[in-house]
Amino acid sequence: MEGLTISWIGALAGLAIAIILILRKLNPVYALFLGAIVGALIGGANLEETVGVLVSGTQSVMGTVIRVLAAGVLAGVMMESGAAETIAQAIVRKFGGGKAILALALATMIITAVGVFIPVAVLIVAPIALSVGNKMGISKISLLLALSGGGKAGNIISPNPNAIAAARGFNLDLSQVMLAGLIPAVCGLIVTVIVATLLKNKGAKVADAEAVDEAVDMSKYPPLGKAIVAPLVAVVLLMINPIGSLSGIEALAKFKVDAMYILPIAGIIGMLAMGQGKKILEYTASGLNKMTATVLILIGAGGIAGLISASDLSTQVVALIEASGISGTFLAPISGILMAAATASTSTGVILATGSFGQAILNMGTAPLAAAVMVHTGATVIDSLPQGNYFHVTAGAMKMTIKQRMGLIPYEAIVGGTMAIAATLIYGFLF
Repeated sequence: MEGLTISWIGALAGLAIAIILILRKLNPVYALFLGAIVGALIGGANLEETVGVLVSGTQSVMGTVIRVLAAGVLAGVMMESGAAETIAQAIVRKFGGGKAILALALATMIITAVGVFIPVAVLIVAPIALSVGNKMGISKISLLLALSGGGKAGNIISPNPNAIAAARGFNLDLSQVMLAGLIPAVCGLIVTVIVATLLKNKGAKVADAEAVDEAVDMSKYPPLGKAIVAPLVAVVLLMINPIGSLSGIEALAKFKVDAMYILPIAGIIGMLAMGQGKKILEYTASGLNKMTATVLILIGAGGIAGLISASDLSTQVVALIEASGISGTFLAPISGILMAAATASTSTGVILATGSFGQAILNMGTAPLAAAVMVHTGATVIDSLPQGNYFHVTAGAMKMTIKQRMGLIPYEAIVGGTMAIAATLIYGFLF
């Protein structure tokens, strides 16, 4: 709301309340809204102004929400048709047992990169990982790091909600953010394979009873050639504009079609290529259902981002950075790291970081694309904490105890940290 400035104390209090409520197992959407309401009141807003702050904040994320819902078509097709399973199986078979960790990391990376949510990607590849791990004596912590690290790498070059949020937060095309994340993603994949290899004899191994029979009946899944049509169409259409801009081909550079159109179109073309045209209602309904929880959390995050945006918190943070003498460039990755850690979610962390600190980051001289990539990669560092669903979904997929899963967090931080450092060096200082 114009003319209203909420105290930074209220903003911090609201964020803290939201985190505590999430840890207390309150639905994250309600936790974020309650935090925003209480924080606004503590910060000096009255009841009417508080409603205005929430409405303004939630309105700011509607562009992201629309694109996330559109991405549900592609996600639904990839998951429900079995195309994602086909791609995963093909990669693991291609590399063979000798390069099992690389194969598992690469499979999860590619499945996430083509638009499948990272928890779902881990669930898809986990049975293969358990079977390979049992056969080759690889520990569970090594296997899950391969899956999680590969997923994180794929997530920053994907048309997933986190990348959409990073693009919208700085008014960029989705393709620009995906393309800019490529080098950090490759660095993340390399570090994942190295660290997971060093850990392959550490901790509990996969018991015979936990291993899944590797002989999966692939007859019910589409062939690889047809399975890759949807992601291939999406990537080609998304990359036309950046390629035109880089090559100087004006006709291609003028091709500006939003991801809101491209992702559903790619999903439908892929569905037709697999001969599944009759299942369009089933696949789109499934994709929408899978996106619903994410959309609700994004709206909740918009509410608290509205609180922080209406406060002078970003001004205080900028003053702190200037007083400390460190480069203002670091505000982008630091905001991503802190917000994603607070919410245990990459996409929610990106929404909060861009909505709360986006203008401050740009005011410090950081270019929009550099800001987007640094916030985005920063949000992958410590986003797998126990207050989020990813922690529990992945623990269950790999049949790990809470204690065993907790032991993986520092190694996941190494992978995310590598990508954030690579992005900061490349976009924050070199270009």
